[in-house]
Amino acid sequence: MHLKNSKTIVIKIGSSLLINEKKIIRQKWILEFCKDIKELLNNKKNVIIVSSGAIALGCKKLNLNKKNLKLDKSQAVASIGQIELMNLFIKNFSSKKINLSQILLTLEDTEQRRRAINAKRTFDNLFKLGFVPIVNENDSIATTEIKYGDNDRLASRVAQISGADCLVLLSDVDGLYTKNPKIYKDAKLIKEIKNINSNIEEVAKKSIGEYGTGGMKTKIDAAKVCQISGCVMAIANGLLMRPVKNISQKNKCTWFLPKVSKLDARKKWIISSIAPKGELIIDEGAIKALKKGKSLLSPGIKKVIGKFNKGDHIKILNVNMKEYARGLSSFTSDEISKIKGQHSNKINELLGYVTKSEVVHKDDMVEV
Repeated sequence: MHLKNSKTIVIKIGSSLLINEKKIIRQKWILEFCKDIKELLNNKKNVIIVSSGAIALGCKKLNLNKKNLKLDKSQAVASIGQIELMNLFIKNFSSKKINLSQILLTLEDTEQRRRAINAKRTFDNLFKLGFVPIVNENDSIATTEIKYGDNDRLASRVAQISGADCLVLLSDVDGLYTKNPKIYKDAKLIKEIKNINSNIEEVAKKSIGEYGTGGMKTKIDAAKVCQISGCVMAIANGLLMRPVKNISQKNKCTWFLPKVSKLDARKKWIISSIAPKGELIIDEGAIKALKKGKSLLSPGIKKVIGKFNKGDHIKILNVNMKEYARGLSSFTSDEISKIKGQHSNKINELLGYVTKSEVVHKDDMVEV
């Protein structure tokens, strides 16, 4: 039900799903996974895949044991493995006529507002072009990702900034159990979680294998991000063939339900700034355009107040100095001062470089 009702879906796959303990590529699984993605695309879904595996595939190519790698060598191995990983995906997904792109991110990229906004625009444009973004953690420079294995949390941030409706973490377990199912026969799968309390965190014991460096704790951390982002999240068994189809048909997984709607979460994020960095005074024509759901363009801007950068929170006021909306600026205050009152087609000439036309994009604005 959750998958069916979702427009944008992020799917995270771990290293152990791509390569087994004997360093053998799980070729049949990958082809079956491609069928899952093709089915989602046929159902008009936007899909993002967050994948581990660069270091594991680098180790395979160099015949190294991941456990014995030091951090600096891990980064070099990741650089080699990144090529192997994308080649593996391209080879298999092209057989289903699925177009792929690659985006390398770190947690820092998703937590800095300006970078997050740029990432969202990139995702949106890739969807329009009919491509499936493959997001990898940038292991070659992101030391904390290699050391702590936060690809689960990275996936939750990708879901957050892309405005996804659903995140699926494919793992080697069916979901979160009341006890460790490998030890206790009476362990029961927890089907649905609304609140992550101390009891839930207690049962989320960390487990580490040779190829995957995450555990259940990082998945709970990811669920917390999703809950406050209005995004539903599932932990499901990815070792099965057609894992996404299995979720849809059998629902054998753990669902974490959001605490707020996606729209409320974004509005809260945009208007959460206690002290916006600046203000834009706009004319009546611009106000009418905003009321129709349009973006704020340069011709309607009368005055710029304050100093701010791209991605900063700003107030949007009418000519009577009454606040109409808040939003995230696509330009610096200095840039807006140069283009205010001018037609959008003159922006590139006035600034001396090619850029977008929306001063505040409609998706980055909330009426107050």
